[in-house]
Amino acid sequence: MGQTKLIAAGKVDEKATQLHAIASLKVLLEATRPTAGGAGATSARHSAAAATQAKETPLDLPNGGLADVQLDAIEEIGDLEEDMTPLDMSWPTGFRKRLTYLLVAPIVFPLWITLPDTRTPRGKKYFPVTFVGSIIWIAFFSYLMAWWANVAGATARVPPEVMGLTLLAAGTSVPDLITSVIVARKGFGDMAVSSSVGSNIFDVTVGLPLPWLLYGIIYGEPVQVNSKGMVCSIVLLFAMLIFVIISIACFRWKMNKGLGFTMFLLYFVFVAVSLGLEYEYLHCTSD
Repeated sequence: MGQTKLIAAGKVDEKATQLHAIASLKVLLEATRPTAGGAGATSARHSAAAATQAKETPLDLPNGGLADVQLDAIEEIGDLEEDMTPLDMSWPTGFRKRLTYLLVAPIVFPLWITLPDTRTPRGKKYFPVTFVGSIIWIAFFSYLMAWWANVAGATARVPPEVMGLTLLAAGTSVPDLITSVIVARKGFGDMAVSSSVGSNIFDVTVGLPLPWLLYGIIYGEPVQVNSKGMVCSIVLLFAMLIFVIISIACFRWKMNKGLGFTMFLLYFVFVAVSLGLEYEYLHCTSD
């Protein structure tokens, strides 16, 4: 118990230090901003005092550049202010904003009506309702996505296995992509990579077995999975995981353009081999 309190106190102190550093940088940026009529003697003294205070503030520069830290500080301040702004459903101004409003309205309006906004003082106490309701809405949207993809695949004469490997796989990975980009831009590249790997492990160990378990309990019979080369596909998944780890190690555990192109190449190889197994261009010896 005492160790837990010490860890929590350490995290609070670390967050307080970060906020203090951000505030100091913001004061420095405002003090060094040029005025319209030129800087006088008073403004010069204030600028020098602000710069001296910023120099005395202990800051860790992970990237070795003051400009990067200043940009990160501005973005973090903007994020903090933006996170506290409740959702505004009023009609926007401008053609682009109105077009975006109409496109997302079928999804945003039901969420806005049924889920309390926890960013408002009134909605903060209803955060459990928002949490459970969000899970229910995700399940509903997932059902619609799978249903519509199956109908679209049947209309275009595309097998369900191919739709799952391409369209559904890309659609379900968009939230992971967004969260990975957000945390990577904040400097947490390890969190971005671990999130993508952990989400797939969760899908395999929880996302698939739970619906199958419920189906078996309700109907009293097992779920029939029709896919050719299932064993080879599983072996291919393990091989892809090994190649991903090797690729990250080859680029010295840094996320750059070379690693991005390598990941794209590995994905296309995986899709090509999987489709070859489904269409029997490639034969799996375990079948």
